[in-house]
Amino acid sequence: MSDQKNMILAIALSVVILIGFQFLAAEFGWTPTAPSQQAIEQGADPTPGVGSDAPVPPTDSSTSPAPSAAPAITPGGQTDRAAALAATPRIEINTPTIDGSISLVGARIDDVVLDDYQVTLDPNSEHIHLLEPTNYVRPYYAEFGWVAAPGSNLALPGPKTQWETDATELAPGSPVTLTWTSPQGLTFKRTIGVDDGYLFTITDTVTNGSDAAQELFPYGLISRGGLPETTGFYILHEGPLGVFDDTLKEVDYGDLQEDGDQEARSAGGWIGITDKYWLAALVPDQQAEWSYKFRHSMRNQNDRFQVDYLGGATSVAAGGEVTNTSHFFAGAKRLDLLDKYEEQIGAPSFDLAIDFGWFYFLTKPFFIVLTWLHGILGNFGLAILALTVVIKLIFFPLANKSYKSMAKMKELTPKLQEMREKYGDDRQRLNEEMMAMYKREKVNPAAGCLPIVVQIPVFFSLYKVLFVSIEMRHSPFYGWIRDLSAPDPTTLFNLFGLIPWSPPAMLMIGAWPVLMGLTMYLQQRLNPQPADPVQAKVFMFLPLLFTFLLSSFAAGLVIYWTWNNLLSILQQWVIMKRMGVKNALS
Repeated sequence: MSDQKNMILAIALSVVILIGFQFLAAEFGWTPTAPSQQAIEQGADPTPGVGSDAPVPPTDSSTSPAPSAAPAITPGGQTDRAAALAATPRIEINTPTIDGSISLVGARIDDVVLDDYQVTLDPNSEHIHLLEPTNYVRPYYAEFGWVAAPGSNLALPGPKTQWETDATELAPGSPVTLTWTSPQGLTFKRTIGVDDGYLFTITDTVTNGSDAAQELFPYGLISRGGLPETTGFYILHEGPLGVFDDTLKEVDYGDLQEDGDQEARSAGGWIGITDKYWLAALVPDQQAEWSYKFRHSMRNQNDRFQVDYLGGATSVAAGGEVTNTSHFFAGAKRLDLLDKYEEQIGAPSFDLAIDFGWFYFLTKPFFIVLTWLHGILGNFGLAILALTVVIKLIFFPLANKSYKSMAKMKELTPKLQEMREKYGDDRQRLNEEMMAMYKREKVNPAAGCLPIVVQIPVFFSLYKVLFVSIEMRHSPFYGWIRDLSAPDPTTLFNLFGLIPWSPPAMLMIGAWPVLMGLTMYLQQRLNPQPADPVQAKVFMFLPLLFTFLLSSFAAGLVIYWTWNNLLSILQQWVIMKRMGVKNALS
């Protein structure tokens, strides 16, 4: 029996450690600090340095490409976004989901604003700015084109090239075409299309008007200036990532800073940079083989991160032409769109851009069911409650058996106490007598652990869904819960708003975490108490500890746990009553 109690205690403490680390990280600010902000505070030049880092083709087709040197940088990146946009002529982007523009200088997609998402719950707050202008203090843009073999004197369009356009606005069903002709007689034509979601289609065509064949290499890149602010949670990846040969590769910003560039080769695949809710990703032709690279460099004392792909040599005969088509995703990580694009353009495992984690086999189905329930009930909070009932029904036979065993154990508690008093000094005899009684009464003392063991992966899977899904962001429940993905905004220490005082963050223990703690305490009262007084005190302390820990967690998760506890209490109370076992709630 002692071993079983120790196992339960170990499981409980493991959960406390896992959750506690996140609580402390959020509470005490253990999150990365952007070097660019440090540089600004120290009076250093905040300009990250802007220029093209187009990959350089290898001198031998069997070797991997090497990074190129950036061209000269004009110091003084704009701190005013509007001024940075006004500095170059632009093509407007106008779709149902995004606004923005494309710079005709460099033909870069460097201005994407998400119309459906705002920075805060305030209806007057700014919309999310995903991509930023090339000459902004923190640029974030996509670039496409061709590079020539090393040593070639072929003139190609670059970051300072001004393209000609046949339209002033890009909209779904109305692509724009950019053109530029080199001194050697090569005409570069780029057609950019966009759908009503977040997908751009880039078709690059080169027509060789010279009298000699030319060799070109197609490429695409995403460049990001400065070290982005991240949530800092170890369970969530934010930074460069990609899928190569059907395998997800995630690279942390810190690893690139410390270890340098990383590369991969793959037939098809994709590469990008992800935030918690947003994604910028390059998806080249899935029928060709590509060299992918994750890069880091320092520009004017600021970090610069880049992901890119480089294709193999393409020969353009005199008088001939070649075409390369690629796609660029820039928007919110909506699962329905990622799955749609995976099928539409063949981007392998595109849904892995959402960090569903180790329990992918649970988290994605949970999300799909939640979304379906939301469509029926009209509220994600109600969907969470309904999903909890579904989960309880699925595990009902297992939980029922466990609760019956726990009820039987509670009934045997007085006999166990008598044995401890009688054989307290003889541990071997005590264990033998206890095992004999379990066998005689047909009780499995380990059965009580099953609800806990089952609930842990379910808990973390649902936590993942609430934490990473854009659909949960700014989704309200009822009453004071206006965002299920954020912590309960109330606190016990000002009587939930009755006292005009704002406690420190450490004391922000809302009404739902308090309810969760109470239900956890009531559930413990129904369970057989550990005979070991030390274990009993630890178990009695856990509801209070979890109340503090979960106060910083998403309100949706706390609502789930509270509702799950209530259903468990009801189920356990009914079973004990039917078995004639007295309990603390009778």
